[in-house]
Amino acid sequence: MISGIPIDILFITSVLLIWFMLIYQFFLSFAGYLYSRESARERRRLDEHPADLPPLSIMIPAHNEALVIEKTLRTLLASDYPHAKLEIIVLDDGSTDGTGGILDRLAGEFNCIRPVHVPKEEGGKGKAAVLNRGLKLAQHDLIAIFDADNQPQPSSLRYLASQFALDPSLGAALGKFRTLNRRKNWLTRFINIEGLSFQWIVQAGRWKLLNVATLPGTNFIVRKQVLEEVGSWDEEALTEDAELSLRILEAGYRIKFVPYAVTWEQEPENLSTWFRQRIRWARGNFYLMHKFIAGINTAKNKALGLEYFYFLCLYYVFVVAILTSALLFLLGLFELIFIPVPGPYLEVWIMAYLLFVTEIVLMLSREPGEDSISNILCTMTMYFTYCQLWPLVVASAFYKEYIRGEKRTWAKTKRFET
Repeated sequence: MISGIPIDILFITSVLLIWFMLIYQFFLSFAGYLYSRESARERRRLDEHPADLPPLSIMIPAHNEALVIEKTLRTLLASDYPHAKLEIIVLDDGSTDGTGGILDRLAGEFNCIRPVHVPKEEGGKGKAAVLNRGLKLAQHDLIAIFDADNQPQPSSLRYLASQFALDPSLGAALGKFRTLNRRKNWLTRFINIEGLSFQWIVQAGRWKLLNVATLPGTNFIVRKQVLEEVGSWDEEALTEDAELSLRILEAGYRIKFVPYAVTWEQEPENLSTWFRQRIRWARGNFYLMHKFIAGINTAKNKALGLEYFYFLCLYYVFVVAILTSALLFLLGLFELIFIPVPGPYLEVWIMAYLLFVTEIVLMLSREPGEDSISNILCTMTMYFTYCQLWPLVVASAFYKEYIRGEKRTWAKTKRFET
C-alpha cells in the first residue's frame, strides 16, 4: 500500500478546488435567485409601459433544416412584433435537402422573409461564416439571431428589443432558452435541468453580481455597430457565440440577460449526438482560453478577469480535481493507497451533494412546474450519472485538440421531428 506527503497534498488540493467551485456556484445561485425576482418586476413594468420598438433584422443560419425551418419562421411571424419593422434573413447555407424550396415558398407568402441561397460550393463553412455573410445584407441597426430549430414565445422579440430603448448604452441582450423535447427521455430531462440551472445560476448570477453575461447561440439581439466595431464573428471559433461575447465585453459594452424573453429549442435525444455537441463546445472554449487569456489586463471590462478564471477552472482545474479525487478514492477503496490525513470526508461529500441538489432545486423553483417531484429525483440522480460524463467530454476534447491536433470543424446538432 502506497502513502506519503505527495498523495496527501493531491487529495487535499482536489477537495479544496472542488469546494471552491461549489461555493462560487452557491453565491451565483443566491444572486441568480435575487435577479429572478427583479426581472419579474421588470417584465411587469414593460407590459404596463411598453417601449417603442425599433426596426429589427433577424438572421437565421440554415443548413439542411427542412425538418424544422418552416415551424421556426411561422412561430417568429406569430410574435407580437410588428411585421412592418421586421426583416427576416434566412441564410440557406448550401443545403442539399428541401430547405431552399421551403424558404422560397414562404418568401412568396410573407414579404418580410428574405432567403439568401449560398451556393453549395461556398457553403458549409460553419455558422460564423454564414452569419458574416448575412451581416453585410442586414438593413437595420439591431440584429437578432435565432437557430433554425427555435420556437420563440410571442413576446420574446419585443422583450429583447425593448432593452435597447431602456438602455441605449447596451451592447447586446440575450433571452432564455428552454428544452422543447424535455420529456422525450432521461437524457433530455437531464439537459433541461442543466440548461435551466446554468441560466439561472451562471447567467443570472453573473449579471446580478458583475453585469456580465455571455451570448448563447440563439435568441439574442446585438447592435450592428458593435458587431462592426469588434470585427463580427470569428470563423475559426467553434463556440462563436462565447467568443463574440468576450470581444464585446472586452470593448467595454454590457450584455444583459433577459430571462423572460424565452425561446424553445431542440436538444440532443441520444448520447452520440450529445457527445459530439459537447466536445465541440469544449474545444471551442479551449480556443477561447488561448485567444483571450493574454488580454486580461487590457480589457475595458475588469469583471472579465473573473470570467477567464471561471473558464480556466471549469475546463482545466475543476476537471483535473474531479478526476484526481475519483482516482484516489478508487485506489483507496482497493487498498492500493492509504491517505492518513484525518477529516470528516464522508460528511464533507454529503454536504457537497446536498449543496448541489439544493442549488438546482432552488433554480427550478423559478420555472412554473419544473420543481416537480420527478425533476427533483432527476436532479438527485444526475449527480451520479449525467454529471460524471463531463470529465469524459473534456478529456475527449483535450485529446482531439492537443494530442491528435484534429482540425476544428463546425457541425450542427442533429434535428428531430417534433
